[in-house]
Amino acid sequence: MTTTFGSRLMAGLQKLGRSLMLPIAVLPVAGLLLRMGQPDLLDIAFIANAGNAIFSNLALIFAIGVAVGFADDDNGAAGLAGVIGYLVLTAVLETLNPDINMGVLSGIIIGSVAGLLYNRYKSIKLPDYLAFFGGRRFIPIVTGLSAVVLGGIFGLIWPPIQQGIDQLGQWLIDAGDLGLFVYGVLNRVLIVTGLHHVLNSFVWFVFGSYDGATGDLNRFFAGDPTAGSFMAGFFPVMMFGLPAAALAMYHTAARSRRAQVGGLLLSLALTAFLTGVTEPIEFSFMFLAPALYAMHAVLTGISMALMNMLDVKLGFTFSAGAFDYALSYGLSTNGWMMIPVGLCYFALYYGIFRWAIVRFDLPTPGREPEAATATVSHDPGERGPAFVTALGGATNLVSIGACTTRLRLVMQDDAAIDEPSLKALGARGVLHLRGGGLQVILGPIADAVADDIRAAVRDQGKTLTVPAATESDAALTEATLDDASRHAWLAALGGAENLRNVAAVATTRLRLELKDRGQMDDAALQGLGAAGIQEVGQGVVHLVMGRQAGAVANSLKA
Repeated sequence: MTTTFGSRLMAGLQKLGRSLMLPIAVLPVAGLLLRMGQPDLLDIAFIANAGNAIFSNLALIFAIGVAVGFADDDNGAAGLAGVIGYLVLTAVLETLNPDINMGVLSGIIIGSVAGLLYNRYKSIKLPDYLAFFGGRRFIPIVTGLSAVVLGGIFGLIWPPIQQGIDQLGQWLIDAGDLGLFVYGVLNRVLIVTGLHHVLNSFVWFVFGSYDGATGDLNRFFAGDPTAGSFMAGFFPVMMFGLPAAALAMYHTAARSRRAQVGGLLLSLALTAFLTGVTEPIEFSFMFLAPALYAMHAVLTGISMALMNMLDVKLGFTFSAGAFDYALSYGLSTNGWMMIPVGLCYFALYYGIFRWAIVRFDLPTPGREPEAATATVSHDPGERGPAFVTALGGATNLVSIGACTTRLRLVMQDDAAIDEPSLKALGARGVLHLRGGGLQVILGPIADAVADDIRAAVRDQGKTLTVPAATESDAALTEATLDDASRHAWLAALGGAENLRNVAAVATTRLRLELKDRGQMDDAALQGLGAAGIQEVGQGVVHLVMGRQAGAVANSLKA
């Protein structure tokens, strides 16, 4: 599996998208406290201030959450490093140029840096007289020093970047209906890759300013009467449109199987209506009917523009569900108009989906082959091992993560997974990404399932295991290369001093631990027979070698 810059960039963005969900998860309680404490409800100042404390420190919260999300093992040391880095960065910027306001972006950037530094240096060994500062204790130190450097750099380059971001955000706001339509369409289209979280972070937390609050979400809860346009249009789609799509799928299912799929579709519809979590419904037709999903994206864009035309301003802290609608209604402008618009969207979605499913015979739930709809119930202790088996075993898992609704995995071989078994376990969709990335869409249980998978992998001892050699492999495990080939391999790896450790794993792969990944010559390795190169992290690289992996490992160890 060869990795390219594009695949590495996509993997990084995937990890950022997952990491953003940890700090975003605290917003509902902040919004609840802030709203309940207002004069038109409980009129209790300390409750309102408790919620406002979270909104006022979002950048710091993002620094912590993103750092922990980026860390390979979600360790709290990365979160502490994020705090140190954020405090240092903001102090440096304030000294150099008080007019610089990076907002939540400062937390996202320094959190990413802290998490990446944690992954690289968490096991660092220092000289004996500095040993106390080694390992995880080194991470806050190196992050703080990095923040000083970043502060100096951003102090020079950020003013024009800040001006560009302000202009982009102002254009999107000033573009009115067109800007809202484009944003709504992109938001739904990017769900395929999970990168909509990155787009949302700019729109909800960066663009626009009101009394120090930035972003459509922050400004709405700060009382900005112009805020809420970039959230209001989601309510008719999520509360009415997609539940209507689920009803259409139920009515078009085979009569003999409606009872079988009814509970599933009802749970998906209620999840969308109450909480605004829509991905499980969307992935049930996204790949079966791409044109229908494109229509869904366009309808979302139209809803955004339509609500703006009607001067409807609504906000949410998590997503556009009934809970958030009730919470934000008192702060809304013309919030009541969402109901008639939503009812129209219910009829529109139901009609379009029912017509398309019947007209094109789409295999939506209850219409696909019988075996594909069956779901298997597992006790909590059995769910993790079942998923590990369906994902090709513990040796096939390199990285395990999750966001709100999907598992975000890195696989040794994503072709080794058993998709029917994953769907029987409740997966609504499976996405294969470049660089061995795999996403499994499960709905709100995704994070709990990720924990179960990690526990199952730990119970098996380790993530990667080496299969026992069979009798027919004996000659391969003892084979070596000639001297010329060995020297060519060492040169391609940056010299013997750059090679910390080497092992043949899973029969066909080399696992290399390098001091400096940058000294490895990928082109030369491919010329020597490496069919694929996979970055595992922290200087660890896997080479797909076929059956000569053992001979290469034996020679490099010599």
